[in-house]
Amino acid sequence: MYSKKLVALLGALMVFTLSHAQTFPNKPLKIIVPYPPGQASDQISRMVADKVSQAVGQPIIVENKPGAGGNLGTEIGAKSPADGYVMTIGTAALPISKLVYKKLTFDPVNDFNGITLMTTMPLVLVVPPALKVNTVAELVEYAKNNPGKVNFASSGTGTSHQLAGEMFKQYANVDITHVPYKGSPPAHLDLMGGSVDLMFDNIVAVAPHIKSGKLKALAVTSKTRSPILPNVPTMRESGYPKIEAVAWFGVLVPKGTPKNIINLLNKEFVAALVNPEIKNKLQESGAQVVASTSEEFDIFMQNEVNKWSSVINTAKISLD
Repeated sequence: MYSKKLVALLGALMVFTLSHAQTFPNKPLKIIVPYPPGQASDQISRMVADKVSQAVGQPIIVENKPGAGGNLGTEIGAKSPADGYVMTIGTAALPISKLVYKKLTFDPVNDFNGITLMTTMPLVLVVPPALKVNTVAELVEYAKNNPGKVNFASSGTGTSHQLAGEMFKQYANVDITHVPYKGSPPAHLDLMGGSVDLMFDNIVAVAPHIKSGKLKALAVTSKTRSPILPNVPTMRESGYPKIEAVAWFGVLVPKGTPKNIINLLNKEFVAALVNPEIKNKLQESGAQVVASTSEEFDIFMQNEVNKWSSVINTAKISLD
């Protein structure tokens, strides 16, 4: 008797799941961007959302929810219904938040399933033109000859810019001091003026200064060279293969979203990302299109947690 009821219940559940997948989406979708309008995460989201919206036949509303370093909007996304209608943009800050904030009421990584890792973008190790170094090796030698006197700028404590600098400090075994700023622009001004000695920053942010001669690029932190700065070697080429740090943007849904919904969304987002028009625009901005599977994105996020965990623990970084 109980087994018949169980079979009937399972059968009804399967019918519901299949019918739900077949009708999804039957209402507008939303993408939460946990940062202000106009930033890269917002621009990429809107560009790709337009294409996906056309493919699924439903509007996709891009909603900016900035605050608390991205945690405000991310928490809203994590606590949304796991039905595929609310997506959240994840960035390199996601695994970092998991490690530097101990009092969050959500898990920035484990409360989500990945849809796709859309793009990555390298950071660039830059120095002022007045600093008499032209390679990473020369910078390391300079730092070792001046222990405690060399400093590196970042856009703020706990940012990927700081962590890249801390990673360099640890792997190159140099005694350099972190100087946090409130954003990249003031850090760039002091860097160009020689008040600080080096910085790791997003390629889009520093490329104009490099091309104008106001900053000097020593290396990029991606596995391969960037088409934006083809003559700048990678950290790997410079003798530091473990120093790899990229800005990235991906699409997430709450944990527990049905797999068939995840697969459908992945299919449409990947199709949008590899569309020649969108792909060219993204590459021209300095981004590398990835368009991963959902499984690859989940693994990538866990690898990011593992990578930054040791760096953060060694540097003793905490934001609460």
